Amino acid sequence: MSVYDKYQAVIGLECHIQLLTKTKMYSNDLAEYGGLPNTHVSVVTLGHPGTLPFVNERAIEFAVKLGIAVNAEIREENQFARKNYFYADLPKGYQITQDKTPICSGGYIISKLKDGKELRVNLTRIHMEEDAGKSLHDIDAYDTLIDLNRAGTPLLEIVTEPDLRSGEEAYSYLTEVRKLVRYLNICDGNMEEGSLRCDANISVMLKEATQFGKKVEVKNMNSFRNVQRAIDFEIKRQIDLLEAGELIAGETRSFDAVKDLTFSLRSKENANDYRYFPEPDLQPVYISQEYINSIKAQLPVLPAELFKTYTSNYKLSDYDANQIIDSKEVASYFDKLIKHTNNFKSAANWIMGPVKAFINEKALNFSDFKLAPEKIAELIALIDSGKISNAVATQKIFPELVNHPNKTAEQIASELDLIQNSNSNELQSLIDEALSKFPDKIIEYKNGKIGLLGLFVGEVMKLSKGKADPKLLNQLVKQTLEK
Repeated sequence: MSVYDKYQAVIGLECHIQLLTKTKMYSNDLAEYGGLPNTHVSVVTLGHPGTLPFVNERAIEFAVKLGIAVNAEIREENQFARKNYFYADLPKGYQITQDKTPICSGGYIISKLKDGKELRVNLTRIHMEEDAGKSLHDIDAYDTLIDLNRAGTPLLEIVTEPDLRSGEEAYSYLTEVRKLVRYLNICDGNMEEGSLRCDANISVMLKEATQFGKKVEVKNMNSFRNVQRAIDFEIKRQIDLLEAGELIAGETRSFDAVKDLTFSLRSKENANDYRYFPEPDLQPVYISQEYINSIKAQLPVLPAELFKTYTSNYKLSDYDANQIIDSKEVASYFDKLIKHTNNFKSAANWIMGPVKAFINEKALNFSDFKLAPEKIAELIALIDSGKISNAVATQKIFPELVNHPNKTAEQIASELDLIQNSNSNELQSLIDEALSKFPDKIIEYKNGKIGLLGLFVGEVMKLSKGKADPKLLNQLVKQTLEK
């Protein structure tokens, strides 16, 4: 047994999701990604004397949406607090957040691991707050530059219980968080742009221990894969220290994705004193049950419910269902497609096969794919009726359909002379002609060399110029040989 098997990791995650509101959390400044530095700011965002903040109503709506989706308890009376600390990109010298009255308490998120097991992660809280600005260290050789465009952008912070035990579990959980916020249309979930950020609190302890080990926080991970790598490295680092008889330092660390290791940023031996106190310039926000019910009525169908529908009603495999619901745009397209066909498996295959391949080849987003779902349904219908083969539909008709979306699939198949020959009498005459060329091979076939069937079918297919219905052709060739 490895020394690492004696220990178990204890992991909690803190996720900040940047909300898709037009304006900032406590002002009318634009909450847009990009823009020239320091152009999306005003005296309210900068906290100038005499200015007063006001709460973004849409941010509250988004928080309630998320709370409902994760089965959390939503607070009636919501107060705001000032979190005081100095940092160069925090223009007011404090952050308006929620301290003892988070808008959502409890709740859980369920995801699936690679082996198919369900992972339930319980949530401690979800609270509303504003983002800080951004420090840029790589533009000027001597100075750090500050861009305050992001300052004041609405955030929801999702804090988990210490329920995770590995980097893989963290990756699975984060994937589900991103999927959920995208379905709710409250955040775009792009870690690369900083709209979904994650900090991990990691400790290790012996498996039989009852007390958690010293917690280390890891920040600055810009992808889900890097979160997994950082956690896995940190678990090993902490176990190696304990096995060497050393102590774990309570500290904040960062992750170097190139070197694949974490490194110390600052000590956390002394608890940060943020001097929280009630925000004097904001009145409490009250959320009624009536308001919660009105938001609940507007919620879209969420991934977990879609998965049940796809696997139970449409008999898709778990794999196919997960592939489709992984993206809200793909699931929406699939739902529109199956309004025009009952061949659900074929619909899934088309979306995850030819359609996805086309999108990848053209370097498009799925939302850029403009071919109407009913056009794919037309192709499925042609295949199911035996008029065209799947290969012809994929390789010849589909590309033409993308270029000429106003035409029908059958129209293109006719124009290209691709409609299969399903006339038994015509095919039989071609079969007789083909078989007459191979009298010796027919004897070998009848003596048990059944692999020769492909030779006969291929010859008939040549004579038909590729238009023979493969299923019917195989059946007729067998019947003829067995006479």
